Amino acid sequence: MHEVVIISGKGGAGKTSITGAFAHLSENTIICDLDVDAPDLHLLLAPTPLTQEEFRSGNEAVIDPSKCDDCGTCAAMCRFNAIELTKEGFKVSPLHCEGCKVCVEFCPSDAIDFPEKHCGQWSVSSTRFGTMVHAQLFPGEENSGRLVTLLKQKARKIAEEEGHDIMLCDGAPGIGCPVISSMAGTDLAVVVTEPTPSGRHDLERVVKLCDHFKTKVAVIINKYDLNAAQTAGIEEFCKANGYPVICHFPHDQAMTESMVQAQVITEYSTNTASDLLETAWKNMLNLLQDNSK
Repeated sequence: MHEVVIISGKGGAGKTSITGAFAHLSENTIICDLDVDAPDLHLLLAPTPLTQEEFRSGNEAVIDPSKCDDCGTCAAMCRFNAIELTKEGFKVSPLHCEGCKVCVEFCPSDAIDFPEKHCGQWSVSSTRFGTMVHAQLFPGEENSGRLVTLLKQKARKIAEEEGHDIMLCDGAPGIGCPVISSMAGTDLAVVVTEPTPSGRHDLERVVKLCDHFKTKVAVIINKYDLNAAQTAGIEEFCKANGYPVICHFPHDQAMTESMVQAQVITEYSTNTASDLLETAWKNMLNLLQDNSK
């Protein structure tokens, strides 16, 4: 089985729209949304949950008022100012607690519990394009890299059980922990970029990350017709560094129209844009075959 992650180095470059189109064009693929902080692939694929599980990671201090004698040791020891005195006694602010466990260790009354933290949900769902593994962290929660790793492990297991040929992943924007976690075991990173200074900058950042982890790279230039000079610069950069450009995708109003209808472009329209993405999909499959030789 081949693993493909579609990333961009920035938000809003079009990677989710392209992932959805590739999922539609594929024949035996398991889909995985690895953007756990702000997922949106589900808006296009309308998944129906088959299983749903809590994601727990890290710990959070909780004071038991029946044991607490209001000595204030915990508040004095907490360097994050997460413990405050209220009318009901000392309480821990979940927004400020860093889970360092100092208050638990130094409480003379053993009045502070340290349960595992409920950070979000992850699901295995069915979609019109096949099985999808996805998740949603609660706002402000951490450990996104760990959740990405969990999703990939679950997707690989299902792929083995169901006999899928490709694991198609919609990666997170940027170059942080969730993107790094998504690189593990990946055969090819498809980087979506735009012909703008910020698009070029973020392309260079994310391919540097891919090179560090020895992940093969292919590039899609989205809205290539908006700035011919910037597109030419990106092409030169890719050629000089051996990154194949598998698609020049134009600025097309049909892309927006398809999203309004909660459809991917390749199922909404049969215009030139759809043909280009179908060619990009075939180019990507050819790269995977070449890499496996």
